Amino acid sequence: MLDNVIIGALSKIVNQKQGRKLLAGQLDKYIYKSFVTDCPHDLPTVQKKKYEFLSAILHTAVKNMDRGYISKKVVKNIIQVFVKNAIMQNNAENLQSEANFKEKYGIDPPGFLVLSPTQRCNLSCIGCYASSTSRTATHLPYSVVDKIIRENHDLFGSRFMVISGGEPFMYYSEGKNLLDIFKKYNDTFFLVYTNGTLITKELAHELEKLGNVTPAISVEGFELETDERRGNGVYAKILSAMENLRRSGVPFGISVTATRKNVKTLLSDAFYDFFFEEQGASYMWQFQLMPIGRADDLLELMVTPEERIALLKLWQKTMDEKKYGLADFWNSGVLSNGCIAYGRAGGYLYIDWNGNIMPCVFVPYYVDNIYDLYNNGKSIADALFSKFMVNGRKWQDEYGYDHRHHPENWLLPCSIRDHYDNFIHSILTEDAKPEDETNNKFLLTEDYYNSLTEYDKKLEQLTEPIWNENYLNWKED
Repeated sequence: MLDNVIIGALSKIVNQKQGRKLLAGQLDKYIYKSFVTDCPHDLPTVQKKKYEFLSAILHTAVKNMDRGYISKKVVKNIIQVFVKNAIMQNNAENLQSEANFKEKYGIDPPGFLVLSPTQRCNLSCIGCYASSTSRTATHLPYSVVDKIIRENHDLFGSRFMVISGGEPFMYYSEGKNLLDIFKKYNDTFFLVYTNGTLITKELAHELEKLGNVTPAISVEGFELETDERRGNGVYAKILSAMENLRRSGVPFGISVTATRKNVKTLLSDAFYDFFFEEQGASYMWQFQLMPIGRADDLLELMVTPEERIALLKLWQKTMDEKKYGLADFWNSGVLSNGCIAYGRAGGYLYIDWNGNIMPCVFVPYYVDNIYDLYNNGKSIADALFSKFMVNGRKWQDEYGYDHRHHPENWLLPCSIRDHYDNFIHSILTEDAKPEDETNNKFLLTEDYYNSLTEYDKKLEQLTEPIWNENYLNWKED
């Protein structure tokens, strides 16, 4: 019943331009009731943050529809594919797949997969977690990519996939590219992390015809910060890509990594106003540099604990006051009930260009490899049951996922970044292999361990009072 009401309201918003704002207001109230009033067993303050985020996404989408930045055809497809199939999983096929999975494996399936089909990239960004190159990069064969996405679709019952890289739009194998995947799985919604430099008018037009893809374009700030990390002229190409997407009516988002170098820009209203108001972004994902990948000075590039708290306060203010659909993958842990790695129910697994299956894009260790599993007649699901993955889910449950009415501090949701000592001693197992052996030597140094554990202690000191006062002990006036 709830799903049908929301789907019906969204359809009316698309088709009735004159009454769109009124209908959106009514839907907004309904979302509040669904997420806050009717969820007595979850922490109310957490549920309110989820409502505020969804309300901001709805507000931004309506504004961009009014401005003609999202085509009616794409919106209708988003409602059917993303909202109905991926978010609500409102069809018999999804539900049956989930039931079959739980009966066979004893746990709920992950909500989606993150897949990097290629390491190849046309840029060489400082601090890239993928350490991407164009000459030495590897990729997954199309037949393997197809099988992975088929298992996400049929085995997990998921209708959502995240594609990362490298640069995804450089992927080519067996005469196929990503567009072939998008066409084949037209009932699945794809979010693609891209540097944006390859989004031509022609590609934007193709994405509009497909209607099941949204690019999340990487920036570092404005021109100075972006070109400093990504290369001269990249920012201008990004703005051109955004124009191409607006003209074709394809909704796009922004992906930004917060570092010590750009944090002042990310703490300014001007940054968000520019991309949401002037460029027409529909959402923004903000990451904080995790010290893995390419660069010798990664620890120095991390935002300080104090800067992270400043970003937390800005996220809350921006979402509430300006209605921008912004989420910070560390500071916004309340939106996802904490860490979503390790194949948690509603969470995800990450598969890289070598076929290594990791808990998360930012956890550079693996036990299983997709080639090995397939060669032995197994599936992705078998990777969920390594001790490494089981340890991660156990920690998630104990930290709050199993007691969502009174969780631990979800302002520190990340198993590796925010709880590094526990990760090393209670989650990481002896059979877990590093994604990159050269980088692993850096990760296992005493300096690295000391830096992250001290960082975590400082964050705990800063966030505990906020968590206790604003979430656990907060009372509505």
